[in-house]
Amino acid sequence: MSRTPKPLPLTTTQARRIWLHAQRLDERIPFGDGAQAVADAVAHLGYVQIDTINVIERCHHHILFSRIPSYRRADLGQAQSTDKSVFEYWTHALSYVPASDFRFFLPAMREHRREGHKWFASVKPADTRKVMRLLRAGPLTIRDIDDDVLVEKEHLWQSRKPSKRALQLAFYTGAVTISERQGMLKTYELMTRHFGWDKLPKAASAGEITAYLLDRALRSQGVVSLDSVCHLDAPRKKAVARLIASRVRRGELLPVTIEGAGKQEHWASPAALEPHEVSPDLVHILSPFDPLIIQRKRTNLIFGYNHLFEAYVPKAKRKFGYFALPVLVGDEIVAALDLKTDRQAKKLLMQKWTWVGQGKKTAGRKELERKIEDELDRFERFQLAE
Repeated sequence: MSRTPKPLPLTTTQARRIWLHAQRLDERIPFGDGAQAVADAVAHLGYVQIDTINVIERCHHHILFSRIPSYRRADLGQAQSTDKSVFEYWTHALSYVPASDFRFFLPAMREHRREGHKWFASVKPADTRKVMRLLRAGPLTIRDIDDDVLVEKEHLWQSRKPSKRALQLAFYTGAVTISERQGMLKTYELMTRHFGWDKLPKAASAGEITAYLLDRALRSQGVVSLDSVCHLDAPRKKAVARLIASRVRRGELLPVTIEGAGKQEHWASPAALEPHEVSPDLVHILSPFDPLIIQRKRTNLIFGYNHLFEAYVPKAKRKFGYFALPVLVGDEIVAALDLKTDRQAKKLLMQKWTWVGQGKKTAGRKELERKIEDELDRFERFQLAE
């Protein structure tokens, strides 16, 4: 019987560099440019989160810009609507995911078709029949439907239009997809017609989905824990833990300990543990929804940075600001910038600059500030483009 190998100790610096390499934030141009770069970035990361907040550019564009220096919003539009290399669905949040991964989301779609969706329990069959009838005639936006009788919202973010709720339910069941976005205005299309399919692909099995989730995390995180693989998906932890144990026995994964992690277990593939250097001149102004930031406890453990998302915190109690963006310089998060894009005045506004981590040290502060200011110039051009 094979023994579980002794865990390999990693410093937080080593863990940071492994994670940055997995996220491709240790290179200037890891994916090239154009719509193909978008497809390759989404395929590598596994998902790119979508959010409506636009104090600065919305997070799906921002996340891609952080890894594709020449990124244009039209590149994502082409990938989604023309090349159809990415599509929208729910991961831990609404996200862009690779179209090649579609089969791993089909079981969730079928479950919603059988059992409904808790967010859209109030959708009436007549409303669903109405929107599906309209969709059979061609793609549809909610603005194309003007005969709804508005209803009360059941929660803050819900639409008052019954037709929109019906479209959203059809989206979660896989009957329709979002074929295009203009800002946050979505165009809905029949799933099979959008992809040119006679029927939906074969759904992945439960075992295949477990392997998919683990492989996605290993590729984009480098070093993983059960929490990081199953982010906001605790029911899958038992199956993922069994698969990890099996791969450890086969020598495909190694247990590692991260400095300061206590009893929390981590694993990595042997290839991921090869040393990686990060240029101290690389600067990234990151979205709070970036995969490097969204798992707050993991970011705090590995980077020593506790991100505060304060958009819903009273102004007097904010520490970093309404929509603070972490600033990565080399392999350290050194500042949090509360920025706002004034699109009318065509400029990027600095609301607040907070030094964190190594940025709190006065030694080398001027050089750090110069690097960040240079990146802010590029960031502003991206904000105001198109």
